[in-house]
Amino acid sequence: MLAAVGVVAGVLTGRPAFDTVNGCGFPVDRYPSATARDWVDHADVVIVGRAVRERESGRRELAAGAYLYQLERTVELTRESLPFTSPARSHPNVGAAVDYIAPGWKILRSDGSTRVDDLVGDAPRVVPGHTYILALRWQDDRWVALGEGAVVPFDDQVVGRGEWCGDVLDTDGFAEGERISRRDDHSLEKALIGRGEDALTRELDRAARQKSSD
Repeated sequence: MLAAVGVVAGVLTGRPAFDTVNGCGFPVDRYPSATARDWVDHADVVIVGRAVRERESGRRELAAGAYLYQLERTVELTRESLPFTSPARSHPNVGAAVDYIAPGWKILRSDGSTRVDDLVGDAPRVVPGHTYILALRWQDDRWVALGEGAVVPFDDQVVGRGEWCGDVLDTDGFAEGERISRRDDHSLEKALIGRGEDALTRELDRAARQKSSD
């Protein structure tokens, strides 16, 4: 049943009615990830990275349901800049290339070969050919995103432009899908939509100063 709901949600990506239907897939939040303060508190690094290639990096057999296997996907990112590095925790240095664990695929049980994209709720899938801002944490010897709010489309150096939920959107489409227009949304995505890296750096610097003064 959950698999069927996920497929339906994926079909609705980028369309109206986001008040009642999740944008795509199911949210995965390892840590708070909505605001600049969340990023400063919980991320080891914030990078601007362009996805250049992807590979299968593991598989898990599923005992029941529509899918036979769940496949892990590793995306190689070319690091374009490093707007934030946490001074509070130890982690590896970020090189010119970063391996990032992203939503992968599922294999249909019915034929044992058809791949279906895994989609995380209201977040980019991270697809080669597109650029992103990512708030990452070193966990279990690999880089993972804090949560659905920690991966932001950034094609052409514009927040909210690019791939989201597997589709390519402009800033208006991204705002609709992310429910950014809601008054109670105080996310970093909303604060920065349509802006560039200088605005991102200012928000992170402000959050870091507030943290140090607490």
